[in-house]
Amino acid sequence: MGRVGLFDLDLEKQFAFYGAYHSNPINVIIHMLFVWPIFFTALLLLYFTPSLFNLPHVVFSLFGSDVVLVFNIGFLVALVYSVFYVCLDMKAGLLAALLCVVCWVGSSCVARWLGFSLAWKVVLAAQIFCWTGQFIGHGVLEKRAPALLDNLVQALIMAPFFVLLEALQTFFGYEPYPGFHAIVKAKIDAEINEWQEKKQKLIS
Repeated sequence: MGRVGLFDLDLEKQFAFYGAYHSNPINVIIHMLFVWPIFFTALLLLYFTPSLFNLPHVVFSLFGSDVVLVFNIGFLVALVYSVFYVCLDMKAGLLAALLCVVCWVGSSCVARWLGFSLAWKVVLAAQIFCWTGQFIGHGVLEKRAPALLDNLVQALIMAPFFVLLEALQTFFGYEPYPGFHAIVKAKIDAEINEWQEKKQKLIS
C-alpha cells in the first residue's frame, strides 16, 4: 500500500492504512479503551494555551459551576479532527465530530476544575498509562510496531475515527456503504501479507 497523505479523503485507504497495524481483535479493544482518553487528556493540557487571535472566551454555567471555553490550540485541534472525520464519512463523521466537541467542552471543565499545577500531572499519568497499554498491545499481540512509527501525524489523527468505526461495526453492524468492510479487509490482508514477506526477506 502506498503512503497515505495527511489530507487524503479516501476512507478505504485511510482505514486500511491504520487497520493493517491493528488486526488483532484484543489489540483493537485495547485501542478502543485508550485512544479517546489520550485525545481527551491532550485537549485538557491544551486548554492552558492562549486564545488564538485574541478571540473572546465563552462562559456559561453548568451544574452550578462556570465553564470557560477558550478558542485556543485545543479548540483548533478538535475542529480539525471534526472536519476531517466529517469529510471521510458524513454519518460516522458527525458522531466523531460530536465526540470531539464533547471532549473539548469536557476537558475544559476538568482543566478549569483541576488547575494547571494538578492538570499536567493527571495528563502525564493518563498518557503514560494509555500509551503503555497500546505499545503492549502491539508488541505482545500484534507483533508489529505501531502505525505512528511509519506515519506519526496520520496515525494520531486517524486513531480516534478508526476505533469509533470499529465499535460501530462490531456493535451495530454499521458500514459507511455496503461492502466497505469486505473491501477494506482485503486491502488490509494484502498489506499485512506484503509486510510479512518483507519481514521474512530481512530475516533470511
